[in-house]
Amino acid sequence: MPKRTDIQSIMILGAGPITIGQACEFDYSGTQACKALKEEGYKLILVNSNPATIMTDPDIANTTYIEPINWHIITKIIKKEKPHAILATMGGQTALNCVLDLHKNNILKKFNIEIIGTSISAIYNAENRSYFTKIIKKLGFNIPYSFPIHNMDEAINCIQKIKFPCIIRPSFTMGGSGGGIAYNITEFKNICDNGLNLSFNNELIIDESLIGWKEYEMEVVRDKNGNSIIICSIENIDPMGIHTGDSITIAPAQTLSDKEYQIMRNASISIIKAVGLKSGGANVQFAVNPVNGKLMVIEMNPRVSRSSALASKATGFPIAKISAKLSIGYTLDELTNDITNNYTSAAFEPSIDYIVTKIPKFNFEKFNYVNDRLTTKMKSVGEIMSIGRSFQESIQKALCSLEMGIYGFEPIIVNKIDDKDYYNIIIKELKKPGSDRIRFIADAMRINMSIKEIYNYSKIDMWFLSQIEDIIITEKKIKMLGIKYLNNKKYFFKLKQQGFSDIRLANILNVSEKEIRKLRYKYDIHPVYKKVDTCSAEFKTNTAYIYSTYGIECEANPTNNKKKIIILGSGPNRIGQGIEFDYCCVHASMILRENNFETIMINCNPETVSTDYDISSRLYFEPITLENILEIIRIEKPLGVIVQYGGQNPLNLAKKLEQEGVNIIGTSPFSIDLAENRKKFQNIVKLLNLKQPPNYIVKNLDEAFKKAHILGYPLIARPSYVLGGRYMEIVYNKDDLKNYFLLNMKHNTSILLEKFLDNAIEIDVDAICDRKDIFIGGIMEHIEQAGIHSGDSACFIPTRNLKQKILNEIKLQTKKLAIKINICGLINIQFAIQDNIIYIIEVNPRASRTIPFVSKVINIPLAKIGTLVMIGKSLLSLNLKKEIYPSFSSVKEAILPFDKFDNIDPILGPEMRSTGEVMGIGYTFEEAFYKIILSTKFYIKKKGIILISVKDKDKKLIISLVKKLIFCGFIIEATYGTAKFLQRFKLMVKIVNKATEKQPNVLNFIKNKRYTYIINTVEKKKSINNSRLIRILALQNNIYYSTTINGAIATIISITNNFKIKVFSLQELHKKL
Repeated sequence: MPKRTDIQSIMILGAGPITIGQACEFDYSGTQACKALKEEGYKLILVNSNPATIMTDPDIANTTYIEPINWHIITKIIKKEKPHAILATMGGQTALNCVLDLHKNNILKKFNIEIIGTSISAIYNAENRSYFTKIIKKLGFNIPYSFPIHNMDEAINCIQKIKFPCIIRPSFTMGGSGGGIAYNITEFKNICDNGLNLSFNNELIIDESLIGWKEYEMEVVRDKNGNSIIICSIENIDPMGIHTGDSITIAPAQTLSDKEYQIMRNASISIIKAVGLKSGGANVQFAVNPVNGKLMVIEMNPRVSRSSALASKATGFPIAKISAKLSIGYTLDELTNDITNNYTSAAFEPSIDYIVTKIPKFNFEKFNYVNDRLTTKMKSVGEIMSIGRSFQESIQKALCSLEMGIYGFEPIIVNKIDDKDYYNIIIKELKKPGSDRIRFIADAMRINMSIKEIYNYSKIDMWFLSQIEDIIITEKKIKMLGIKYLNNKKYFFKLKQQGFSDIRLANILNVSEKEIRKLRYKYDIHPVYKKVDTCSAEFKTNTAYIYSTYGIECEANPTNNKKKIIILGSGPNRIGQGIEFDYCCVHASMILRENNFETIMINCNPETVSTDYDISSRLYFEPITLENILEIIRIEKPLGVIVQYGGQNPLNLAKKLEQEGVNIIGTSPFSIDLAENRKKFQNIVKLLNLKQPPNYIVKNLDEAFKKAHILGYPLIARPSYVLGGRYMEIVYNKDDLKNYFLLNMKHNTSILLEKFLDNAIEIDVDAICDRKDIFIGGIMEHIEQAGIHSGDSACFIPTRNLKQKILNEIKLQTKKLAIKINICGLINIQFAIQDNIIYIIEVNPRASRTIPFVSKVINIPLAKIGTLVMIGKSLLSLNLKKEIYPSFSSVKEAILPFDKFDNIDPILGPEMRSTGEVMGIGYTFEEAFYKIILSTKFYIKKKGIILISVKDKDKKLIISLVKKLIFCGFIIEATYGTAKFLQRFKLMVKIVNKATEKQPNVLNFIKNKRYTYIINTVEKKKSINNSRLIRILALQNNIYYSTTINGAIATIISITNNFKIKVFSLQELHKKL
């Protein structure tokens, strides 16, 4: 049947900010859905609070709202736009829960809005664990023995029937949030308490444990007529007990017999039908007992998911696009497959003749005292995907893709194999897995542990273990025979087929990577390239979605086009380098294609828009390493490579690429080094007669002590060539400095010690320079003072607290620095203003994480303009002369992942820890910031008790805020020092005991949810440690809190303002610029 004509406008709900458990896969699926529906002629109304996404670009939907995904706000947009339907299946759990809120509050019925792609009943059937269990049992399938509970009493009764260990799973959450594995009653109570707080319907399911069972997923697409196809089977290498988002996964499944596969396939199709999914993508998860083969159904997601993105990239089948088309009435047989040049219909199940591996990316090093053991609660911040013709090739390429300084099965425990302590460490890592378990398995094999013994500890299937064992046996052979082993071309070629990278071979043989590459070139050993085509080459395809392998026939077929440019992608998402950089890469590809360039994207992240098959002229799904880039350059022969947009890894490769004769487009590696190298940058600043905070570069601890004595404490310690504030720390005394050096000098040869600027205003500037002129995109004032990483601080446009004279001087200094460094393209500069003196913090000669935010504020795509400048266009020719001064206020706020980890202190510092961001827009700063609060999913009541405990420096600043709060009807409680200070000004404040004082104290009151808001500012390590439980408990009990005085000021002026919230589309705001 043709598409529906009874609906003309569709609202698409996004997923909001990037968080652990809900990442940029929803930008990919949402963008794909928007394009699919727009080409069908529907009016699209997009709502998403995340400014860093491609989907919130103003040209993706007809009307774009960067607003909180909150049912109250969505109702306002519905009243204004009057959509006929809502598509919520592209926005993860956030969108589904919002639709349920709209349903419960009768909004859908009131405005006669239809939910397309799924239904309210299907969401309840899949997401409500009790409903889902009944459906599965009715179908005759096995499901874990479980009990639903709604309070702690029910939980305690339930545990008498389900013994430890048990699995706790909240309903209506994502990424395992609020869940976990309990081995005893204490753990059980803690997890249940947290889970009940997070569950949308206040329900938990207590499951029997299936720890150690094998885990599988089936990606399914269904149309309204009941036609269903399996897109891909996915097998977890890690057994049950580890969240699938934290597991290494393989597609297609490797250890299923055909009979087992068919049983799972049929079960998946039956389940999505019984749940009531109207149409679109879904995934079903299964567990299989490795002893007797018993099959259990675990769960179903009635929407596109993280696994859908992986399955799409693994097979080439555009699940989100097809799902969007199915939601408007098409059937699978009516739609064609772009990848096969429309030779096949979408009803044709994909077939693949290669192995895909996904490995998650973790950032445990960003969090002190974190529990880094993997459980059913997801903890990874990103992922990579690799493609190879064998499992061994695929997994070794995957390890290379992680950008962790590993290039295969690099040993963790080196030359200590006879040490009993290290043997015990290996056993512990096998039994209680962390992020490096796959490499500890290799280490276990290096000490001759049998695969049977490894299986007993890890429960990883013997087939995978035998494959890894074969790699380790080969490594031992290489080491024993030496480099002469590689002089046999046949053996060398076989090693490359196994997935050994040049640098891994170099590390085994203790020679340079260049030596291995030279030898490989001597024997003319190069990869060939194969296409991802959904059909195992059964039909011809012109789509250039390509991966490398070592074989005979090459399918790359590079063109003779002289105007080719390679764009290096940003690799896996991680803290400090997120979706913002992928956004810039996509924009670069778009504008270059518009200007008749052939674009070649190299990236390995399956979640992103940049790795969609139609974004670039050619996509190479490869690790972003020197070896892979040089091989692609060898066959493609591009004009050059763009390294500025992919974050720190491409930037770090720039000099090596240039040494190999590669043309770096835009800012040169020489200029990059001037900005990134602390010593060279220091000289530039002096030459221009500008100011930096007083600082010294030191290379050892003795030198550090001497220079610290001159500067005076506190200090900020900063290394060179890092992103996201890695290894940055505030040091308050000599002991702190000593500890810092002991921990960090192994990573860096020199450290910048910089005087900490107390109570300084931090400023971010995004600009474009063409080596002669400069265009200032935006000057952002930070809410948090200097000392908090810019990625974790809220910032806003226009500035509020800077005089015009200071702003003019910032612009002048930006121009001086950009031209002196010889920037060609984007530049980001961070300043600090103290007592009207401007200090330069650092210059980033690349795309920054604020580029998408600024671009959406001023309606100028800075990444696109920067790309045009990089290929030779001048700012004058692009008619970019005057800055844009918006009449509205825009705030960007960081989203922090503290709630995903147990007992982590959520205090901010110089090292970045946020995973994503939200944006608030209003006619006033207060309105914009209030929307930020709504987007963070906290709710601050208009009445109640507020707890205040602030450091001495902040006490004067809190007086006016407390007066405002009391005037608005809030009751104020404070710890002794803060309370006594406020009482001197005749303010009604009740004294409560500190966390370290006798009970009842603030900790008891927080646990009892006495407070509606908490302000807690501290400095120095002792005070931070003494008050950490205040912040941890506030987070656990879902109480809004501020850990900086400026954050408190912004919050209080927002919540005490009686404005009426309005909603604005980007398009209507941009008309006023």
